[in-house]
Amino acid sequence: MNANKIISKVIKEKGRIRTVFFIGCGGSMIDLYPANYMLNAEASDISSYIYTSREFVLSLPKRLGNDSLVIVCSHSGNTPESVEAAHAAKEAGAYVITITHNKDSKCTAPEFVSWVYPWGDDVKTEYVPVGISLLLAAELIEAQEGFAKHEALIKAIDQIDGVIGKARLKVNEELSNVFANSCKENPFFYVLGSGSAFSQTYGFVICSMMEMQWQNCCHIHSGEYFHGPFEVTENGLLYVIQMSSGKTREMDERALAFLRGHTDRLIVIDALEYGMDSIDSSVREYLDSSLFYAINCELRAARGKLFNHPVETRRYMDIEKY
Repeated sequence: MNANKIISKVIKEKGRIRTVFFIGCGGSMIDLYPANYMLNAEASDISSYIYTSREFVLSLPKRLGNDSLVIVCSHSGNTPESVEAAHAAKEAGAYVITITHNKDSKCTAPEFVSWVYPWGDDVKTEYVPVGISLLLAAELIEAQEGFAKHEALIKAIDQIDGVIGKARLKVNEELSNVFANSCKENPFFYVLGSGSAFSQTYGFVICSMMEMQWQNCCHIHSGEYFHGPFEVTENGLLYVIQMSSGKTREMDERALAFLRGHTDRLIVIDALEYGMDSIDSSVREYLDSSLFYAINCELRAARGKLFNHPVETRRYMDIEKY
């Protein structure tokens, strides 16, 4: 598949896209977050929204219509809520693109334009949902209003895999065991982040830790930390902060400064120290999430090894009826 060709078809059929809706559940929604964030930051004539699939169906946006592009992501291609959302969007007149790993799924039905992606540790960022959705968003901005950062973003997506490879090594040398042992000493902890990277702050908590490791923890947006949550900060309580590389880093730095003076248990994961300083500063914040996802995978693996808890272990998901 090719993002430029798909967007050309979208514009040829729809004329002009005014609204974009990114739809998914869990990790699939998380992967779409950076593209939604970038569209709202960079496009002057396109409004972008992100929904968890079921809420999208239950509270269908009035702005959804013939001038809408809906991008639905489902790894299995058969997530009931996401399949229903894709059909609801199509019925409302939107142009629907589905992103899935399963070529023989409900998301690859003929009524949708389907992008089937490979999956595995060595698959490049441009071929997985976070990269695909960023490329689609970039091509849409470029086609409709021009995107001065277009080439910089394409280059950054190509560069990020090299950054991730080095970051994985650095994490396993310096941080993985520290984090795993901290989980043993702290049955509960908080994770902070901001900007595009907040998608992986959220994802690290609900997917890597709660789902895959049964670890109790909570995510906090760095900008919201001082509007309530900081009141519980004290020695003996672990905090993990993911420092972004872009415009919102200022919020992370403010939270970090306070944390350093008010808790004796703190893990700092700085995107700039893990290689994002080598990416063009005008676009690197949109790829922070790709870096943090890779780091989070190494951290959850280390915890799983220490606790003898494989990341594939489930007790409810796809086992009980829900």
